[in-house]
This record gives sequence, C-alpha cells and structure tokens, in this order.
Amino acid sequence: MSLDHGAPFGEIERRLGSTPRERGSVDNGTCPDIFQLSDGRFAIIGTDATAELEGHLPADAGRASYERIVVISRDTLLHAKGDIPDR
Repeated sequence: MSLDHGAPFGEIERRLGSTPRERGSVDNGTCPDIFQLSDGRFAIIGTDATAELEGHLPADAGRASYERIVVISRDTLLHAKGDIPDR
C-alpha cells in the first residue's frame, strides 16, 4: 500500500494506548485511535481539521497537499503515552 504521494508504508503493527471501549466509547466504532506501523511510523484516526486549523499553523509549520491536520482527544494521546517508544 502507499499514501497519495506514492511513498510506501508499513502494515498496522499495534495499537498504542487503550481501545476506544476502554476509554469509554459506547459503540466502539467512531473514536480516535493511534497505531504503530511496521515501518515505525504512526497512523492516526481522528477528526480532519485541516480547513479549520491550516491558517493558524505557526510560521515554521506547513503541510503537503497529501497531508491532513488531524485532531484527537487529549485522553486518546494520554492513554497512548506509555506505549510511545522513546526512540
């Protein structure tokens, strides 16, 4: 598989943090999530906020046309924190 810009990416290797149900999701189907890919990168399920936030990025930040600004809840990231490798 590859991203829109043609760079290959790995398979989903593991979830970081708790499952949506463990974080309080009732239906376990539409919640943010963080996954580590086999190539070491991370995949994020979140709300696409590109249109709302792009104009507010710091001057030294930018995104390519194939990238999106994705928002996840603080709780999602805090639950994943212990699973994020230091290196």
